[in-house]
Amino acid sequence: MFRTRILGTGSYLPERVITNDDLSELVETNDEWIRTRTGIQQRRGVADGEACSDLALAAGQRAIEMAGIDPKQLDMIIVGTVSGDYPFPATAVLLARALGLNCSAFDISAACSGFLHALAIADGAICSGRAKHCLVIGAEALTTIVNWRDRTTCILFGDGAGAVVVGPTDADDPRGLNRIFMHSNGELAEDLYIPQGGSRTPLTAEGLAEGKNKVAMAGNTIFKHASRNLASVSVEALEAARWTADEVDHVIAHQANTRILDQVLKRLSVPSDKLFVNMDMYGNTSAASLPIALDEVNRLGRLKKGDKLLMMALGGGIVWAGGTCVW
Repeated sequence: MFRTRILGTGSYLPERVITNDDLSELVETNDEWIRTRTGIQQRRGVADGEACSDLALAAGQRAIEMAGIDPKQLDMIIVGTVSGDYPFPATAVLLARALGLNCSAFDISAACSGFLHALAIADGAICSGRAKHCLVIGAEALTTIVNWRDRTTCILFGDGAGAVVVGPTDADDPRGLNRIFMHSNGELAEDLYIPQGGSRTPLTAEGLAEGKNKVAMAGNTIFKHASRNLASVSVEALEAARWTADEVDHVIAHQANTRILDQVLKRLSVPSDKLFVNMDMYGNTSAASLPIALDEVNRLGRLKKGDKLLMMALGGGIVWAGGTCVW
């Protein structure tokens, strides 16, 4: 039996900075309004000609370098994304090509919780012996699919990528991933989605003019369910690991909204200083936000051997996930 351990982390943010003041020139808003409601001050956006796979490749290469393995040792590449280069093929296939590999490569569409879903699949592959090293990435080019006339969404999202390389460790090694719990509530599927462009409702000329091929969100509904479900899955993960909230050293969460995360921490009785926050600089990068935060905490030297991490994310679907890890 094996356990799965994170061997290396990496992240990449595009260079272009989009400030709240920049957005005030596009929609009726201002810096104070955005900051007080979301905690976001700025976000990053891809440049012309820059795509999701470019961000993912840069983050992945940094994770591979930190892990100290040759890319040829990868058995699997999984990318969590809703803004890939193409509807198909998978963005992961483009990464495999860029790395000169013919390994298993596929995408996961679980919105903001895509990285944790992908990590759970990689964990299963390693623990079953079907893979030895997996590259797991959350990558988004969300600025290409937001409606820049919709104040409720365009202020929130940014672009970026985060990655981990995972591999096996002995079952008696306390380091590694514990179970990742995953849930969904399809009753809220149309509360955060892209209305047109799929087989259910093909894109029309009228829909294109109205921005129906861009992200639409019922923000209040998502907010209400987010804090409750993130707290409940966190409790589930803590109980499975037999940890108390006091034992958690770091909370690595999807960076959606400071008010949501504040509520989650209060429900869990976890001090706010255990939560790493970078949404003020990057906004909501969906599947990329959790692994970007993990990489930044790691490279800041804050993660020590044996530290206990609580991870959580929720996104459109709605789908959510949570798990624990011993560093």
